[in-house]
Amino acid sequence: MAITLDAQLLEILACPSPDHAPLRPGTPDDAEADALTCTECGRVYPVRDGIPVLLLDEATLPGTAGPDADHGDSA
Repeated sequence: MAITLDAQLLEILACPSPDHAPLRPGTPDDAEADALTCTECGRVYPVRDGIPVLLLDEATLPGTAGPDADHGDSA
């Protein structure tokens, strides 16, 4: 199912990673997916019940199946 976000909202949403790049609807594999994809780092953020979940811990990186486990400090 395709997400329907207000165009003005989509215009101001940005990736929470340090690059703060714009987001685009869908995923690289499915333009109709309930998700937003960062145009810079490629992280995919879920959209649940029409609400974008812009948390790094909830994002998936391209080529991974689950949340971004590599984000964070390991020191």
